[in-house]
Amino acid sequence: MEILKVKDLCKSYGKGNTLVKALDHVSFSVERGEFVAIVGSSGSGKSTLLHLLGGVDHPTSGEIIIDGENIYQLNETNLAIFRRRQVGLIYQFYNLIPILNVEENITLPILLDGRKPDQTYLNELIEMLNLKRRINHLPNELSGGQQQRVSIGRALMNRPALLLADEPTGNLDSKASKDVVELLKLSNQKYKQTIIMITHDYNLALNADRIITIDDGKIVSDEKVG
Repeated sequence: MEILKVKDLCKSYGKGNTLVKALDHVSFSVERGEFVAIVGSSGSGKSTLLHLLGGVDHPTSGEIIIDGENIYQLNETNLAIFRRRQVGLIYQFYNLIPILNVEENITLPILLDGRKPDQTYLNELIEMLNLKRRINHLPNELSGGQQQRVSIGRALMNRPALLLADEPTGNLDSKASKDVVELLKLSNQKYKQTIIMITHDYNLALNADRIITIDDGKIVSDEKVG
């Protein structure tokens, strides 16, 4: 079942002689529960695509439909609510709140939405992320790998329609990188979580079910792994 449809997506900056086409008529779809890697070099358009999928930037033209909702037909208030509830974001630099402990950072999206966290699910996530002994620690008391695990927990806490990971291992050593990718794969398998991971590392992308390669704002290949 299709959970994401991208139709003829364009994003341009500037005009005339300074016009830059960051995305040039990009179209693809993603099935529910798929783990997709989007690969490209710096400046290829992959980060622009991620920002548009996450609802944090607006396309010049085209459509993004997530779980049946054409997100850019929503007004700003409803788009913000949709983004908070239906899109989980994992960043390269964690973006944790420094004065909140591990549990508070993970549950923040639920609390911002005025809801009570599902304690059973929270405990499951903490166990899966191997953070039980760090639950009351602040971000500056954690390693980079542990901080990224917290950000994965925060992204999963809302059970989003779509989990977007922006170079999630870009700031980590090889062991922590491997752990983070294994956790993404586990969340994909255990919770049937749909994941789109942006990376410049083709070897990392091989952990996904499918690899979309983007160059100069266009999809140049779309292939299944294995």
